[in-house]
Amino acid sequence: MEVETRSGGSSASEGRWSQSGTSLPVRNVQALAGSAAELTADTIQRYIQPGVDGDTVLAEHSDEVPVIDLGKLLDAESVEAEAAKLRFACEDWGFFQVVNHGIPIEVIAGIKHDIQKFFQLPLEVKNAYAQRVGDLQGYGQAFVLSDDQKLDWSDMFGLFSQPPQARDMSYWPNQPPNFRNSIEDYSSELMKLSHSLATFIAKTIGVDPELMEDKHVGQFLRMNYYPPCTTTPEKVLGFSPHSDGSFITILLEVNAVQGLQIRRHGAWILVKPRGDALLVNVGDFLEIMANGKYKSIEHRVTINAQKERLSISAFQVPKYDGIISPVLGSTEEKVLYKTMRVEEYARLYLSNKPDGKRTLDYAKLSQI
Repeated sequence: MEVETRSGGSSASEGRWSQSGTSLPVRNVQALAGSAAELTADTIQRYIQPGVDGDTVLAEHSDEVPVIDLGKLLDAESVEAEAAKLRFACEDWGFFQVVNHGIPIEVIAGIKHDIQKFFQLPLEVKNAYAQRVGDLQGYGQAFVLSDDQKLDWSDMFGLFSQPPQARDMSYWPNQPPNFRNSIEDYSSELMKLSHSLATFIAKTIGVDPELMEDKHVGQFLRMNYYPPCTTTPEKVLGFSPHSDGSFITILLEVNAVQGLQIRRHGAWILVKPRGDALLVNVGDFLEIMANGKYKSIEHRVTINAQKERLSISAFQVPKYDGIISPVLGSTEEKVLYKTMRVEEYARLYLSNKPDGKRTLDYAKLSQI
């Protein structure tokens, strides 16, 4: 198929998402992990996160993560019961697995294959798509804002993929050969899924689905590579604790190596996704719109001592020049969040290193 392209730049509105933050260039972690000579005690020190090895992790609760069947939501006979499960997942967890999501197996297989092939390319080839100053897109790292902050043990490759007119094709790789088409196919299927999920989420909080139409029109794809850490895997993180500055985020595990953990009741729970599922989490913009009834989930990524982990996150985001405001269920409901410009929150979120849900505190009118 032919991918809709732009020679460079992006649309006046949606494309500004990618220019709303920046990240300083730092050492490539994949190359560092593969070099015994460079992997010294001094080098690894910047990646060691104080106290992380003492955190409580409850692996026994992994099987409790809610599973939502999109097929049942689309079936008139089962929609009521499944919608109740969706409401519980968003209220109580802020996170769920979705099965029967409708994305063809060959589309998922294609994007998994090409992501793995991309990260296997020589560093100089990947660096042809390196991040540029003032742009979140490209190959590099995320949220590096100072020369002395602790770093995450990961590399990433980010693209603003939707809407098509917001794309900057100078970042879209020509290798592997079918990568552009794989991204296009997967991204387009995710937009259909996002629309379905947003429609049912709206109904669970009594909101007209049309009010959510512009809340997930943008899409930023972040392909994540977490190398093994053979020296101190229990003291580094692939991604520091954070919630997502999105409406919802849809995650695909590219390989079978676990590492994603979500924070629940003060402890961390290791996520063990079903092989046929995509992972979905509530983002900050949905928490604001739901007036706190649905909570964005704090999550992090841990590192394996022997195996690499790969995933792809799709951040479904509102129109950059739009407004986000809480929608109340009744006249008696207290307003807990500010009405804000999307741009204002995006810039605030992207100008701070990951630190739990601290950015969301700015959007609150009172302590919740």
